[in-house]
Amino acid sequence: MTETIRYEVDGDGIALLTIDLPNASMNVFNAQLIEDLDATVDKVLADENVKGAVITSGKDAFLAGADLNMLGSQEADQTPEQAFENAFRLNKILRKMETGDKDRKVLMKEGTKPFAAAVNGLALGGGFELVLACHYRVISDTPAMQLGFPEVMVGLLPGAGGTQRLPRLTGIQAAAQAITTGKPYNGQIALGLGIVQEMVPGDQVVAKAKEWVKKSPSALAPWDKKGFKYPGGAGAMNPASVQTFVGANAMAQKQTQHNYPAVEAILSCLYEGGIVDFDTAIRIESKYFMKLLSGPVAPNMIRSLFINKQAVEKGSLRPDGFERKKVKRLGMLGAGLMGAGVAYVSAKVGMEVVLLDREMAAAEKGKDYSRKLVEKGISRGKVTKEKGDALLERIIPTDSYDDLKDCDLIIEAVFEAEDIKKDVTEKTEAVIGKDVVFASNTSTLPITGLAKNFTRPHQFIGIHFFSPVDKMPLVEIIMGEKTDDATLALALDYVSQIKKTPIVVNDSRGFYTSRCFGTYVQEGYAMVKEGVNPALIENAGKMAGMPVGPLAVGDEVAIDLSYKVGMATRKALGDAYVPSPADDFVEKMVVELERFGRKNGKGSYVYPEDGSPKHLWPGLAEHFPLADDQPSVNEVKSRLMVRMAVECARCFEEGVLRDTASGDIGAIFGWGFAPFTGGPFSFIDTMGVDEFVAEADRLAQAYGARFTPPQLLRDMAGKGETFYTKGDSRGRIPAKAA
Repeated sequence: MTETIRYEVDGDGIALLTIDLPNASMNVFNAQLIEDLDATVDKVLADENVKGAVITSGKDAFLAGADLNMLGSQEADQTPEQAFENAFRLNKILRKMETGDKDRKVLMKEGTKPFAAAVNGLALGGGFELVLACHYRVISDTPAMQLGFPEVMVGLLPGAGGTQRLPRLTGIQAAAQAITTGKPYNGQIALGLGIVQEMVPGDQVVAKAKEWVKKSPSALAPWDKKGFKYPGGAGAMNPASVQTFVGANAMAQKQTQHNYPAVEAILSCLYEGGIVDFDTAIRIESKYFMKLLSGPVAPNMIRSLFINKQAVEKGSLRPDGFERKKVKRLGMLGAGLMGAGVAYVSAKVGMEVVLLDREMAAAEKGKDYSRKLVEKGISRGKVTKEKGDALLERIIPTDSYDDLKDCDLIIEAVFEAEDIKKDVTEKTEAVIGKDVVFASNTSTLPITGLAKNFTRPHQFIGIHFFSPVDKMPLVEIIMGEKTDDATLALALDYVSQIKKTPIVVNDSRGFYTSRCFGTYVQEGYAMVKEGVNPALIENAGKMAGMPVGPLAVGDEVAIDLSYKVGMATRKALGDAYVPSPADDFVEKMVVELERFGRKNGKGSYVYPEDGSPKHLWPGLAEHFPLADDQPSVNEVKSRLMVRMAVECARCFEEGVLRDTASGDIGAIFGWGFAPFTGGPFSFIDTMGVDEFVAEADRLAQAYGARFTPPQLLRDMAGKGETFYTKGDSRGRIPAKAA
């Protein structure tokens, strides 16, 4: 027995290798498991009394892939050759298991000792590669079964033979679709495609796998047999495959805008691996894997989308010394789109929700939002009618503040007007308990100011959701000047209950996400006003890696909301207000043209009543004439990305952000900042702080002071500093937040 694998041999001479990492809820390929797998495979092959082996898991899932923390901790002083061999090690182990040849000098034509996989739960990434390297594969018929390669989601590719074994089982086209999208197979599809040989009840997977091993004196992978051909005969050199690669490459680049090198590398592995022998093919795969791991995209994505995201979801932001609490009864003030969404996600995890609005009809309408989502879930088989009915029963619509008296958390999501928020806050405090926390879902109004309406400002906090609440993963928690740590701990406990990703920021107008996201839209508006072609602006935004262009997202948020927020900001700041180049565009669109965005079917886009696709409003050119000289795509991309990143850096310098990791997570999951960059601070690091400062200064001179980099960046550039250092995933902590 090793540290991570239990080794047992039964009376039939079949070894059972049970993967079970100690003190872990999920099996992952870490350094110890790789070491132990190597040793146990050798043990099976060397013992004459062992006829073969079955590999299974001691946990509910089989194996979830590689420990991404391990991938980011490669020794800096390794030679390229050493780095390659380290990356290739798992490939060598799986190939040894597959062929029985430890040194891979002679292929055993008659086969080797049979290895079977008894897959009791999901097998992803390296876990799926282990399964594919077994000669026989039995999976559980559980509905939760998933088999797939999600590596592309963090900028990588399967690095232990996945890009070579899967296409040799399913064909190149099917494999390309699965590996480039990261979408897993369910059990039935895997069985139908021939990826697995049997699907049985979970308590039978080991017995069925042993049964096969018992009657199989030797085994050989299909691709090791003489005359092997890809399914359908369509290998990489087949004329039919040429069309596949041409189409796949075009579609991939359309989707990725050339920003995700992993997709191109996967297609290269499929193509190059299809014209050479298998052992050469897996070395080609490792070459591309190392190239991705040594580039900027994968490390940035791994740090922000996995390591840091997982850390905050596990409670890294939670203050110490406070008992974890569960919200049992939530008071939701406001049954509009946001309030209704919060009510749904809260009731979904078992909370009772008092959904309050000015009139009962409005509160009932808010509950209808959940009813529609439940009905959709039932129709798609994702939820039973019993569970759906129970969820709806937990949402209690009301127009009476008295119904809030037993709530243990209040969240306010009423109209963005200080007088309305003051009114509901005071009415609520009059009926709730003296230890109940009050939270506001405001997206722009400072929490410290709103807390003045509450007699216990230490128990007042911002909990800012994103729309639609049921789909958006991020929640921004805002600390007012007097908010205490006990209140923060409860807010984080609540966000954990509803299974969202939190960041914690300090108070500021617009906080972090709204303030920085707004610059993307405003820069788009500013360029329209200057006469830049709107189509160029929109396409450049998407080419930069943003989900949609700034004009399109401005329509979704609502142009009139931008106008109202701008007017409120101007009123609050008085003479300190700095006009934006976007102000005139917004005012003309809202006041003069009454184009509010998608909400009234008129904005920068036209929304045809017949349901046909939206398109840019031709009238933009009439009111904002096109300039004779148009900028390059790269110039527009730079304006959009640098403008956002500069504002993010200002938030860091001012202490609005508490660390750079939260800044990157908040940007990606809050407003879709180009995920391939790892977030704005990773973007600055990758570009080089000194180069970023130079580019920001150039843009400031050309277009205005809004691009001027903060002194923090100039100081960092002068000292050669970065936001992240090797091994420090949280990044810098601003002086004002330290």
